[in-house]
Amino acid sequence: MKKLPLLGNLSPAEFLRDYWHKKPLLIRGAIPGFKPLLKFEKLAELAALNHVESRLVSLRDGEWDMQHGPLAELPARSEPNWTMLVQGVNLHDERADELLRQFRFVPDARLDDLMVSFATDGAGVGPHYDSYDVFLLQAHGKRRWRIGAQQDLTIIEGLPLKILANFEAEEEFVLEPGDMLYLPPQYAHDGIAEGECMTYSIGFRSPSFQELGESFLQFMADSIDLPGRYADPELQEAKNPAEIPKHMLATVTEELNKVRWDEEDVTIFLGEHMSEPKHNVFFTPPAKPLTFGRFMETAAKRGIKLSSKTLMLYRGKNVFINGESLAAGRADKVVLDVLANDRRIDGATLGKATDDVTESLYAWYQDGWVELG
Repeated sequence: MKKLPLLGNLSPAEFLRDYWHKKPLLIRGAIPGFKPLLKFEKLAELAALNHVESRLVSLRDGEWDMQHGPLAELPARSEPNWTMLVQGVNLHDERADELLRQFRFVPDARLDDLMVSFATDGAGVGPHYDSYDVFLLQAHGKRRWRIGAQQDLTIIEGLPLKILANFEAEEEFVLEPGDMLYLPPQYAHDGIAEGECMTYSIGFRSPSFQELGESFLQFMADSIDLPGRYADPELQEAKNPAEIPKHMLATVTEELNKVRWDEEDVTIFLGEHMSEPKHNVFFTPPAKPLTFGRFMETAAKRGIKLSSKTLMLYRGKNVFINGESLAAGRADKVVLDVLANDRRIDGATLGKATDDVTESLYAWYQDGWVELG
């Protein structure tokens, strides 16, 4: 088992067994010599874009305020107690994407995004908890974290943020650049900047079963096949016209009970659902796309890689990419599995693909889902 400095010289298996979903882990020097991947000015540019999720949180005279982006203006950097949060930075910077991919010991279906928090002196977002696992990597400056495994998760009502009413810290750490703190879901924490600082949050997807259930029923609506129409040739005179007839209720119940699904249906639903891009993700097709022949010729030399915005998953014969699915034959599965796992394939691997797969790759290239290496 390979030990990772990223995990405090634990192997991924050891970390997942002993800490994941269970207890916090402080990792000093998780990434030695780490420096911010983006300057403040670049973060501010991202926060000003319509398709980038961002927030500005401030605390003035004891009053919390939160503004949602796009953030056209920001307070002066010399002003204390304000925080700029930028989600999905990995979608807009290759180095940020490479950092996020270091955490692929957790399946891609669970890996979410890299959020960057820029905070001035004394700033934070209040004591709170997250519903998902998170790694908090200090990128610049210092941040003091206070954490606790409290059961009371009561939220203060009437605030623009979800701040814990009765936060009780059990441990306290000051993180410096390269240090990282892992916290399991619903673990209370409060981070305060000591001077100007940046913190990178690696978050994980944890969909609610309600969300999954609602989406699954919508998914099944496309495959339900219930022929026929309700009829009642033996209808009796209605004594109480407003009462739903017992026969009608029984007949409809019988028909709806014919709706069935199996593991294959759930597999396709889950793959499409978990690979679906977020609403604010937009792909950029090539300005001057190559012809199919030129594309294949160039790809044979340079290979192909997934766009940083593309999520590709698979299970068995089913392959999923950006909310779409296809069933692949055995030979094609070998090629597509390599692309999904390595997020790129070389020309030699591409040469093993059938015409069906090369046509799909070319269509994905035209859509901006894959790029030439």
